[in-house]
Amino acid sequence: MLRYVAYLFHRSTFPGKALFDGHLVKGHMVRHLYKHILGWPITFEDLELADEEYYNSLKSLLQVENVEDMCLDFTFTEDAMGMNKVVELKEGGAGINVTNENLPEFLECNLKYHMMDRVKPQLTELLLGFYDVIPEPLLTIFDFQELELLMCGMPTIDIDDWMKNTTYQGYFEQLGEKSKTCMWFWEIVREEFDQETRARLLQFVTGTSGVPSRGFSVLQGNDGNIRQFCINGVTKEYSLYPKSHTCFNRIDLPVYSSKDELRDKLKIAIATSATGFDIE
Repeated sequence: MLRYVAYLFHRSTFPGKALFDGHLVKGHMVRHLYKHILGWPITFEDLELADEEYYNSLKSLLQVENVEDMCLDFTFTEDAMGMNKVVELKEGGAGINVTNENLPEFLECNLKYHMMDRVKPQLTELLLGFYDVIPEPLLTIFDFQELELLMCGMPTIDIDDWMKNTTYQGYFEQLGEKSKTCMWFWEIVREEFDQETRARLLQFVTGTSGVPSRGFSVLQGNDGNIRQFCINGVTKEYSLYPKSHTCFNRIDLPVYSSKDELRDKLKIAIATSATGFDIE
C-alpha cells in the first residue's frame, strides 16, 4: 500500500509538470478530481458520476415518507477483498438510526466518505504530487472546467458529427432536429458559440470536454456504455433553464418561445454549472 501511494505521488507530478510547461495531457480525469485540485467543494451530484446506482439509492430516500421504516444507521457496508466490512460514517454511527431529521447529515456523511475518506491516502498523494510542481494558490483563478480545458486542450468539435449522433426525446422525439427549438439550438451552437463555449456546453451535458477519437457515435456514459448525446424536450413548467444529466449525456431543453430566450437561458445554465449551483 505504501509503495502504491508513493507511486501515485510520482505519477501525479506528470500532469502538474505538463501544465507548468504548457503541454497537453491526453487523458481526461473525472470531474471531481479537478475540483479536488482546486480545493472546490464536492457536491452531491458529483457522486452520480462516481457511483450512479448508489447515488440514485440515496436520492430515493428523499422521497420516503418515514425514513425510520428503512432501518438504516450511519454505517456503510463495502466489499473488502471478498469480505464484508462495516464502516461507521461518523463516530458511533452503528448506534445512530437514520431519521427524517438527520437524513441530510446521513447523505452528507455518505458523500464525504465515498468522495474523500474512502480514497484519502491516494487523493492526498495525488494532490501533494500536483502541488509539488504547481503551488495551489496559483490555481485559484480557474474553475474546474477551465482547468480541464487548460490541461487537456480545446477539443476539435465536429458539429455535423455531433448533430448526426444526437438522439431526441420528450417533446422533440417526433420531429427531432426539425423541432423549432432544436433548430435554434444547433444554429446557436454552430453560428454563435466559439470553440470554448462549445466545449463548456459539452462539459455541462456530459461531464467532460473530451470527444472520442472516433467521434460522437461512440460517446460513452460514466458506466462505460455508449450513450449518445441526447436532447430531451420539456416544458418550461418543468424547468425554466436547461438541465443536464451527465450520466446519460442528456440535456433537458425547455420548449422556448424564441431563439433569444433559448440563447440567454442556455448561456446562463452553462456559466452557472461551473459554480455547482442549480438554477430552478
